[in-house]
Amino acid sequence: MGESTDVKDAKDALIGKIRELAWLRSDHEEFTLASGRKSRHFFDMKPVMMDPECAHYLGVLIHDELVRMGNIDSVGGLELGAVPLTGIAIAKAGVGSTLRGFIIRKEPKGRGGRKTGNPPGIEGATLTSGDRCVILEDVTTTGGSALKAVERLIEMGCDVVACITILDRQEGGMEAFAEAEIPLHPLTTLSDIEG
Repeated sequence: MGESTDVKDAKDALIGKIRELAWLRSDHEEFTLASGRKSRHFFDMKPVMMDPECAHYLGVLIHDELVRMGNIDSVGGLELGAVPLTGIAIAKAGVGSTLRGFIIRKEPKGRGGRKTGNPPGIEGATLTSGDRCVILEDVTTTGGSALKAVERLIEMGCDVVACITILDRQEGGMEAFAEAEIPLHPLTTLSDIEG
């Protein structure tokens, strides 16, 4: 598919690629997830994010979400999953775009943010109070990790408009974001992948 891939085609293709590159399913073994939960489904989105075809589909889908939100200043999220997504999103925005990217470290390092004025642990472009930000995430289970990133941005005075995730595992993340009054926009869900 070329540069003119539409949103429906991008989503359909991405679902197929997630099945091929990222999804492990077992009827007998349970995987321990980052949230500590056990599941018969495991998703490793790194091969998806690092695949050129998938990066294109992700760019199409993320860009579509951002356009519908209107006037977003910056995108980013927690390392490691949000790092490639941030690069994909700002690259898709194109030359001349004012969309900026940021990364939130799980453990702040003393050297980051000196030139940008961001607090320790928030790196990339300068964020300022009032910026309209979108959190990016690779896989959402309970929403806990991404909501920590939301808290950091709110502390800075940013307006967190939404979270875009590649995959919502449909295990409470949507509800946790709703409780925090932050919309969760999944590009795909576990139900999509199971087909």
